[in-house]
Amino acid sequence: MSEQNIKQLRRTRNGRIIAGVCSGVGEYVGIDANLIRIALAIATLFGGLGIGVYAIGWLLLPEEGRDASIVQDLINKQQAKSSSTTTGVWDDEQKPQQ
Repeated sequence: MSEQNIKQLRRTRNGRIIAGVCSGVGEYVGIDANLIRIALAIATLFGGLGIGVYAIGWLLLPEEGRDASIVQDLINKQQAKSSSTTTGVWDDEQKPQQ
């Protein structure tokens, strides 16, 4: 099975209103994105859960055409920054003046 045939959960650009979470989930599940929007609106009215679910989806679902989500990008940047500072080895020429 090729990579093109694998169904992936992504935030879509087509049909997005805010960040594409509902349209991406709707496309993945195979239902209209407006039904998901209505469900999240109702969940928001009854305790505010819909906003939290949408925000989590925004942070964890990668955008269409990308491999990593917002959170994964931040983690990768932090790991790259920490690994570049911990692997720096001082030789005699690079030692700071004391």
